[in-house]
Amino acid sequence: MIVVGVQTGSASADAQREAGATALVLTGTQRAAAVQEAQAGAAATARAIGLSGQEKLVVRDVVKDADGTVHTRYERTYEGLPVLGGDLVVHQKKSGARATTKATNARISVPSTAAQVSDATAKKAALASGAHASESASTARKVVWAATGKPTLAWETTVTGTQSDGTPSERHVITDATTGKELYSYEAIETGTGNSQYSGQVTLGTAPSYTLTDSTRGGHKTYDLNGGTNGTGSLFTNSTDTWGNGLATNRETAAADAHYGAALTWDFYKNELGRNGIRGDGVAAYSRVHYGNAYVNAFWSDTCFCMTYGDGAGNTKPLTSIDVAGHEMTHGLTASTAGLRYSKESGGLNEATSDILGTSVEFYAANATDAGDYLIGEKIDIRGNGTPLRYMDKPSRDGNSADYWSNSVGRLDVHYSSGPANHFFYLLSEGSGTKTINGVTYNSPTSDGSTLTGIGRTKAYKIWYKALSTYMTSSTTYAGARTATLSAATDLYGATSPEYAAVAKAWTAINVK
Repeated sequence: MIVVGVQTGSASADAQREAGATALVLTGTQRAAAVQEAQAGAAATARAIGLSGQEKLVVRDVVKDADGTVHTRYERTYEGLPVLGGDLVVHQKKSGARATTKATNARISVPSTAAQVSDATAKKAALASGAHASESASTARKVVWAATGKPTLAWETTVTGTQSDGTPSERHVITDATTGKELYSYEAIETGTGNSQYSGQVTLGTAPSYTLTDSTRGGHKTYDLNGGTNGTGSLFTNSTDTWGNGLATNRETAAADAHYGAALTWDFYKNELGRNGIRGDGVAAYSRVHYGNAYVNAFWSDTCFCMTYGDGAGNTKPLTSIDVAGHEMTHGLTASTAGLRYSKESGGLNEATSDILGTSVEFYAANATDAGDYLIGEKIDIRGNGTPLRYMDKPSRDGNSADYWSNSVGRLDVHYSSGPANHFFYLLSEGSGTKTINGVTYNSPTSDGSTLTGIGRTKAYKIWYKALSTYMTSSTTYAGARTATLSAATDLYGATSPEYAAVAKAWTAINVK
């Protein structure tokens, strides 16, 4: 990530400054108007930030702060072709001062937009590179690949199929349109690991006709796939407004957990982060439960704009706990904001963002049956031995995740390269050493042996969200995340504030300097 001309502002760290840099909650109509206004001025903005006449900007998101600063996120095209890795954010203060955050600082240009390699050849190569069963390739689209190195004319092919554990696959393969060489690939299906099973008796938002439709939260609906693996299945409908009995054998129980988790996440986004739904447009995603048979996973798909949950081993442990629901919805949030590419370091940051905000939702819920903790998926028993899926205080406790950044982190699976960012968030929130929170004991180390004092979880997640929504881009690395969170801390608390210093120390403590 390249940050151009970021202004540090004053050193004040009082509540007034934090409030001023906090995002306003926009209604769907207000956001649509902001997007339309930004798009109308996109050509002038492109000229103002020095783009060539062959480049155009397409508005993807608008965030407005209480102090009048507007953060507009754009995708870029070159001679009409999408530029992958060309996304950028323009930050304009009320005074008119402007700064720009870019995914790449490379000049976007290719010698020709005529491909030497056909789309059919690119599709065949993309299929040949896969390892999943029954794959098929949709039509390849011509793009400019700018996410790594010199901008290159390329084909982007979407290959669909099924992964070995039953998860759908939507693999994106980038092929050089001149040489036929594969440049990059990533998986777009982002996995996570009433009388509810995990949260006790809870209040659900339902329609008057007794369907699992939450009309107060964007119309969120929960569907029963009944063992299916596609479509929406059947909307949960009842003759009363009581759902499930707390046991996995009752089909409504998993639905109650998923519906409750979605409501909590919606409320957390709106009340704590100033965001009206995943896309900020007041429209809800939907949930699907009872996917497949004994499917031990959950996933988010941008294609359906939905969360999907399996029933776990033996169909007895649905993956519908609060932190998992928050995790999956946050994949949608990330796709709608920074768009962190689901591979290498950006993929690790994508997964960590879902862990960070999913954990924050769990604490926000203040549910006595599922108290907040820094353990990921501790309720769903995905390993079958009672241990959590991941640990934020010391990620390596799961046997696979990295505690600290190194230049090899990007070669790990994204669920394990998320470790350093999860560790950063724990250290920033709670500090190092031994601590017991809600009955769980943690002991968080640092790479340099330093002793850290946390700034509190609320400040930590506000900094992370602001970084995600206004400073991170599709290709942000760990070094870029450090820059983004320091910029966010500057906006919220000031460049000389204790919060800014704590962010810097927490990154150093996981070896990001």
